[in-house]
Amino acid sequence: MQIFPRQLNFLPLVIGVLATGGLVITVGIFWYYFSPKNLQVGYQPEQPVPYSHRLHAGELGMDCRYCHSNVERTAHATVPPTQTCMGCHAVVHPESARLEPVRESWETGESIHWVKAHVLPDHAYFDHSVHLAAGVGCVSCHGRIDEMDTVRVVEPIAMQWCLECHRDPGPHLRPRDQVTNMEWEPDEEWARTGLEQALAAVNPPEHCSGCHR
Repeated sequence: MQIFPRQLNFLPLVIGVLATGGLVITVGIFWYYFSPKNLQVGYQPEQPVPYSHRLHAGELGMDCRYCHSNVERTAHATVPPTQTCMGCHAVVHPESARLEPVRESWETGESIHWVKAHVLPDHAYFDHSVHLAAGVGCVSCHGRIDEMDTVRVVEPIAMQWCLECHRDPGPHLRPRDQVTNMEWEPDEEWARTGLEQALAAVNPPEHCSGCHR
């Protein structure tokens, strides 16, 4: 006498298919939704001082290098010291309540604790000066910073994203004197001769030691 129906012979197969399908779906969800594109892009930390890039870099037209003065010479863009802020705000809105942390920093010598928006892992190496010297514009990585009241991450700062640029740097190159110009657009002369010369002058590494040292 048969106790269990014959259809139960397919039960292990059904369980195996469902388990495999569930595993694939779970991996796919984590692969997509937990990628840097979804975890990093849009990150917009609140700063101790409400500094507006839209005002300073946009409306006032301040060059990025006025505050990030070492960006062409060192690996890090560096956050401007309080002295840089007070160079203007000792006379511009000197009593503003929003600038109280800046005045306090100036008087005490204690640094302002800015919150870093673009964070690279410790095992990755990135040199700002090399990229600017090659003609990579600030906007390629940071977006239209001159239109942001509060800085936010607009690109996934991840290995795949970096490699895509290293394999095809052309769209991100521009004349070196235009690297901080957020509104620069390539013209016919650049497309005809400038880009070719710029590409000939760069050799972006695609091997591991380029970024992992």
